[in-house]
Amino acid sequence: MVSSSEKVEMQNINSPGHVVRVDKRKYEAMKTALLAVMPNAEPGLTVAELKQQLLPLLPEDLFPGGDKAGWWLKGVQLDLEAKAIIVRENTKPLRLHLNGGS
Repeated sequence: MVSSSEKVEMQNINSPGHVVRVDKRKYEAMKTALLAVMPNAEPGLTVAELKQQLLPLLPEDLFPGGDKAGWWLKGVQLDLEAKAIIVRENTKPLRLHLNGGS
């Protein structure tokens, strides 16, 4: 079991080299949910569409009523972009999908 104090490093594609240490359980739960709903190809989904689809997949004990899910979604999204696991389309609103080339 992972203790509540165990941390993982989260990157940000918008701030190369900047790393934030965050709760590992929440990070892993959000990453798992995000990757489960992330489409494989263009046109992808908007952040709002992703959030709507992943909320039911989040553990209630970590995200009671979806609390703080938006912050975690954005953080994990930027981390996975920095790691080239997901990519953004140059659209408004922003659309995301898995990186088929990784």
